[in-house]
Amino acid sequence: MRSFSEFDPVAVTVWFFAVIGVAMFCGHPLIMAVSLAGAVLFFAVRNGTRHGRSHLFFALLFAVLTLANPLISHNGATVLFVLNDRPVTLEALLYGVNSAAMIVGVLYWFRSFTQIMTSEKILCVAGTLSPKLALVLSMALRAVPMFARRARQVSEAQKAMGLYSEDNIIDDVRGRMRVFSIISTWALENGIITADSMSARGYGTGRRTQLRRFRFTAADGVFTAITLGLLGVVAAAVATDSLAFEFYPRIDISVTGALGICGVIAYGALVLLPVFIETEVSLRWKYLQSKV
Repeated sequence: MRSFSEFDPVAVTVWFFAVIGVAMFCGHPLIMAVSLAGAVLFFAVRNGTRHGRSHLFFALLFAVLTLANPLISHNGATVLFVLNDRPVTLEALLYGVNSAAMIVGVLYWFRSFTQIMTSEKILCVAGTLSPKLALVLSMALRAVPMFARRARQVSEAQKAMGLYSEDNIIDDVRGRMRVFSIISTWALENGIITADSMSARGYGTGRRTQLRRFRFTAADGVFTAITLGLLGVVAAAVATDSLAFEFYPRIDISVTGALGICGVIAYGALVLLPVFIETEVSLRWKYLQSKV
């Protein structure tokens, strides 16, 4: 009984890239609606009623993006009204809604991605592709908080020495420039020390091994196969223009034949896969608790 976040990082990454990739590169309104609804549902299933400010921010962003397009672009044949001698068209308004749905949906997906994919999981995926890439990423992830902590120490030491005695902008800028200079010098010196230490420990002299805390199981393989299969159906529908859609000069919707319908259904199933998993795990857990 595993939740979606407990699947192998490679399987989870493949699913996220499939969902986000289709949402970014297929502009059909049905796909955008499924992506946005699925992203909000998945985020709500994982977080419950928390993150109300995030939902409010995304709602405001959706409204701004929707209204921005018809005010900037005046293409389209169906004029709704004229504002400052410039026509506001139905096509431009609907294109704004579609673009806003795509952007907000992708932001929701990335928000869920950052919650599930920790730095350790990202390094695991990078290590699968290239051990050297994983090493560079691990060093970069380590360096950011280390440099921030070092900069804070230097700043506090300078305050204790009385170098921020004058309360004005010029003194503050000079102080921050001193901190930046010190941190830059320390970073270069730390890089040299790290390289010498790795060389002394024999890095690059033999075959490297990789520690994997995550195990790619049969369930991960089945999940990845289902993801790629559904993605293949959607890709086939997009490649054959079965999910073509035109906003300008007039709205021209086209879901051609069975392949286009199957593409929309396949993407809906792809989006809802983790929701099904999370719901099944929750129901099974409640059932087991009722048996205690």
